[in-house]
Amino acid sequence: MPTLAVEKDIFFAHLGRTYTEEAFDELCFEFGVELDEVTSEREEAQKSATVKLTKDQIASLSDKEIYKIDVPANRYDLLCVEGMSRALKIFLGDMEAPVYQIVGEPSEATAMTVMKTNTDKIRPFVVCAILRDVTFDKERYDSFMDLQDQLHRNLCRQRTLVAIGTHDLDSIKPPFKYDARDPTQISFVPLTPDDQTFTAKDLMTHYETVPTCKHLKPYVPIIKDSPVYPVIMDSEETVMSLPPIINGSKSKITLDTKNVFIECTATDITKANIVLDTVVTMFSEYCAKPFTVEPVTVNYQDESGAIVDSHVTPLLYTRQEQAKVDFCNSLIGISITAEEMKNLCNKVQLGPAKLLDNDTTLEVTVPPTRSDILHPVDIAEDIGIAFGYNNIVKKVPATCTVGGEFPLNLLGDLLRDEIGRAGYTEVLTHGLCSTHDNFTALRRPVTAAVSLSNPANKDYQVVRTTLLPGLLMTVQHNKSASFTAGFKLFEISDVVLPDSEHVITETIVGAKNARRVCAVYAGPTSGFEIIHGLVDRIMTLSEVAPEPAYCASAKKDEGKHRVSREGWLYTIAPLEEGDPEAGTYFPGRAAAILLTTPEKKQTRIGTFGILHPEVLNNFDIQYPSSCVELDLEALL
Repeated sequence: MPTLAVEKDIFFAHLGRTYTEEAFDELCFEFGVELDEVTSEREEAQKSATVKLTKDQIASLSDKEIYKIDVPANRYDLLCVEGMSRALKIFLGDMEAPVYQIVGEPSEATAMTVMKTNTDKIRPFVVCAILRDVTFDKERYDSFMDLQDQLHRNLCRQRTLVAIGTHDLDSIKPPFKYDARDPTQISFVPLTPDDQTFTAKDLMTHYETVPTCKHLKPYVPIIKDSPVYPVIMDSEETVMSLPPIINGSKSKITLDTKNVFIECTATDITKANIVLDTVVTMFSEYCAKPFTVEPVTVNYQDESGAIVDSHVTPLLYTRQEQAKVDFCNSLIGISITAEEMKNLCNKVQLGPAKLLDNDTTLEVTVPPTRSDILHPVDIAEDIGIAFGYNNIVKKVPATCTVGGEFPLNLLGDLLRDEIGRAGYTEVLTHGLCSTHDNFTALRRPVTAAVSLSNPANKDYQVVRTTLLPGLLMTVQHNKSASFTAGFKLFEISDVVLPDSEHVITETIVGAKNARRVCAVYAGPTSGFEIIHGLVDRIMTLSEVAPEPAYCASAKKDEGKHRVSREGWLYTIAPLEEGDPEAGTYFPGRAAAILLTTPEKKQTRIGTFGILHPEVLNNFDIQYPSSCVELDLEALL
């Protein structure tokens, strides 16, 4: 959870009110944040185990109270004193929610040209904006920089998704260019105290080795090994920024800066727009005309210089979302009228709101600062905050119920204990895998699976339809360990299967989860009889008896002290050649597990056997291996 640290006097000056610590703690609770700690610079230095200061240095630090406020991870608008104080003033009714405006038309003079063919290789997107006639002082300047740091740590994922660059527009010559070039051909003076000129390649080495630059060292690996580095330049080829590492010295922001050019380079365009909207909405209040921003045209060019795409940013995206009045009331546990609910929206920046469908539906206006509003549940949560948690009346439930563990989860938990006692180690593997690992490597035909439209890499193409690849890769990555006793691994988890019976829309076919148990025994002594024994143990624990025709001892003991559910029986049958799963196993050393229910309906719930040598070779496993995989839901 992100923490906003702000000096108490500065915060109360922004808020226009003063509070005792207890009263402010209560206000934070009502608003849905938490006052985590009250400290000071001096106190922090004394408690720090990493920063070693002398007594004189500690004595020189400020002892003014600092409030550390924990905010929800998706409330990016609360990560600076401007956003937090503005939200609280609106919540308290001290001000109306501002209307953020894009003023003027985008100018060709300040346009950003993107060399698409080059930047696509490393960091393909950029969004820009201009804040005109800004008035900075030290407090505002520090807050401006702190917000960028907060966003970099949280939404930007340590600059891997988005990197923010801010520049003094009057010190550079627009229009601007975003390109990706050989690092040895990029030379500039970075925004560091050294005031030295570096090539981009040398700069990476400098930041990795010089102790005074250790705060930049974590970002170096993002681009260091790339053949090209992203770079933003003005019309005179002056380097303004080497994202996501450092800005250039020439365009640095100072207290005298009046016009601020903001650029955000990104690998995720959605995140980039949210970051840019957050920065400009927070600090546009310091413009000569508050809450206004000037747009910038971003033109994407191909190798021939032709414009293939063009965008105007920032978006300052304002939208309408709907929630049912009854849904909000039931979710919060209150009973208020639609009109009251509509008025509460103004306290949490979701106004102006409208009532639709004979006052049964609430339509709210989501400003660009509230990217966290994604679903009617989010609207209901904010209405609950505006109503006041302490105002919700506690009620005794109208019905008396007894809770219990979901039967499928209970069965899984019990089996985990017993399979563990049988000598198997439980693992938890990734739910995504490649099409190759899920089908081809197992010598199975490629069939329907839930696939990702934009996988991060080839290892995350589909949602697994079997647990077996995860276990085999676990064995593969631990092959350096001793195989003398063999590896016995198991997993009880879900696979995801396409489900044509549940169609969400005309174009989207649903999917369903299926709980499976899978076990692998890899080692010198692995054999069919050992994995067969695990199958029998699982069925015994599930109170399913072997069919008399399958087990002579079962026929002999029939009617005695066997614990089983009436009519639930199982048997095994050879896995025929041509079966979709037969290729996974050694010919003649594989079986299907058949379950007979009290309705005399027989279904196949799993398979087991010795893995085929080609499968073992595909996963680089050197020892014979056997496995079992069966459907747990069928045993309930």
